[in-house]
Amino acid sequence: MYAIRTLMEIRSAKFMKGVIGSEGLPETARPTVAFFGRSNVGKSSVINTLVRQRDLARSSSRPGRTTEINYFLVNDAWHLADLPGYGYAKLPMEKREKIRKHILWFAGTPEVRIDLAVLVIDAEIGMRVTDREALGILSEAGRRTIILANKSDRGRRNDITNGIRSIRGEFPESTVIRYSSKTGEGRKDLLDTIAGTVGFAQ
Repeated sequence: MYAIRTLMEIRSAKFMKGVIGSEGLPETARPTVAFFGRSNVGKSSVINTLVRQRDLARSSSRPGRTTEINYFLVNDAWHLADLPGYGYAKLPMEKREKIRKHILWFAGTPEVRIDLAVLVIDAEIGMRVTDREALGILSEAGRRTIILANKSDRGRRNDITNGIRSIRGEFPESTVIRYSSKTGEGRKDLLDTIAGTVGFAQ
């Protein structure tokens, strides 16, 4: 008898389309895992290390430049949605508000399929006001959300550990995964969580 594999294997991941409004959203038959996070939090690096492709999700040298929601098809079975980064203070207020409203619409609209929301934060910095706002929006919309504490390889290890412990204490109902795009820490935990969400491990 073959052993059951509990770790999802990413066999393929390809860009589908960039979406600005409700028009052009992919059909909802496939599960969707959506990634949220502030600008400069390393969200693109998280996605790239997750699927093991160097530049699937491209990080801009100019934060806040991307306003599209980028959809990727993974394993020809489920969608990965990469949301624009929020909270970049140097952007004009008008553009910041446009990005904010776009994210609000995406997170809160029932017709938009989100089976799992991954809120990427900076493990060294911790939760910011904008992160708490994003988590609140997702919670109010009834979205299942996990917190991914990226850049856990930076700073002093005890400080990172204490910071993550504090986040878990503040948000006891949320799964918090310690993650490093550099070392690969937490990748298996994230893949296991996604596998459980999309309904299969392969």
